[in-house]
Amino acid sequence: MPCNGHFRCDAVVASFKHGAGTREVGQLAVWSVTSAKPGNGVDMLRDGREDTYWQSDGMQPHLVDISFQKKTRVSTLAVLLNYKLDESYTPRQLAVRGGTSYTDLKEIRTVEVNEPQGWVVIPLGGEEDPSLGVKLFLLQLMIVSNHQNGKDTHVREVRVHGPQQATHAALSDRKNDGELELSASLAAQFDTVR
Repeated sequence: MPCNGHFRCDAVVASFKHGAGTREVGQLAVWSVTSAKPGNGVDMLRDGREDTYWQSDGMQPHLVDISFQKKTRVSTLAVLLNYKLDESYTPRQLAVRGGTSYTDLKEIRTVEVNEPQGWVVIPLGGEEDPSLGVKLFLLQLMIVSNHQNGKDTHVREVRVHGPQQATHAALSDRKNDGELELSASLAAQFDTVR
């Protein structure tokens, strides 16, 4: 359980699906990493495959920056790790920071994992209502240390979830068959396809 933003995560979820009332918001962001081995770059974090991974190439800490174009509410960060395959490349201590830019990043959560095998789900919300999350422009995942004092790291997948937002009122006015009903005379000309 969280204690001043720091907690041990001994129970790692083997398979992960985001809960009801949440959505994956990672596709709305621009992703970057501090370093990468050729062929194991930032795109491996988002390819949806468990057999690929991002591999860092440099000094710790290793950083994954997730930059949103507009202020976005984020409730959980899920990281796929596999100690059996990656051993000393597996992160042991992770820190999550957030803010509006690099100059005002604040630590949201620090997590220690012991030989993780699956998804490590890190809640980012407050104590009162964790599902609300935090609103930010920049989310940063920091790999502070690895198992067996490893230097470089392997992260197989990262997902970012936020609360489900209400659909815009104009889009909720649909006909019975799901088509968007156009009522304005100017827009009516586009109601059918020739």
